[in-house]
Amino acid sequence: MRIDVLSLFPEFIGQSAEIGVVGRAIRRGLLSLRTWQIRDFASGVHRSVDDRPYGGGPGMVMMIDPLRQCLEAARADDSRPAHVLFMSPQGRPLSQKRLREWSLMPRLILVCGRYEGVDERFVEHCVDEQVSIGDYVLSGGELAAAVIVDALGRLRDGALGDPESARQDSFEDGLLDCPHYTRPPQHELGAVPEVLGSGDHAAIARWRRQQALGRTWLLRPDLIQRLQLSREDRRLLDAFREAARR
Repeated sequence: MRIDVLSLFPEFIGQSAEIGVVGRAIRRGLLSLRTWQIRDFASGVHRSVDDRPYGGGPGMVMMIDPLRQCLEAARADDSRPAHVLFMSPQGRPLSQKRLREWSLMPRLILVCGRYEGVDERFVEHCVDEQVSIGDYVLSGGELAAAVIVDALGRLRDGALGDPESARQDSFEDGLLDCPHYTRPPQHELGAVPEVLGSGDHAAIARWRRQQALGRTWLLRPDLIQRLQLSREDRRLLDAFREAARR
């Protein structure tokens, strides 16, 4: 999979992708990342990429042509079809399901805006999807793009030490992840649940499933409401609720 990122601060994207899981995925050839400096495609002595908004108002708006020419150059750099995402607080919320869908695509191009916004004509005609990482406003799209690069990088087969790690993550099956513990088993802050040291793999699986259901019910009840729970899941969740009320 190849990801291209169009930005006024491409060095930020490159540096953030050098470490951890994403860096390992790139070094192993599981993920290809290229960044593009939008300003390289601006004209004039000052290579301006923004101008005052029509109708007045604060801030500056990124112009169409530098963005479009940068996008065209990125498209031409690889023959595979590219799906273009624009980082925007007005976009659809990012989700694990959407990340899984994008991870099956051969190429993604992420466009990072700055200033007050981007000329709407570019968004309407050159972008396939707008995506938001939350209901708040950042100074630019670079942080959002870095989030997407990281989340996609860890989904590449071979990027993680254990492929089960990604499949057990929160949201993979619509639930939050269960609690995790490590040594020491006894500590002044508490003890590890006995079942986890029992060696009974079936009991451990049931406990983890129940904890995932219960944690989701406590912290994200909206997710529980969207799921079609099996009879066993309902039994486990009812038992969790009963214990929580004691």
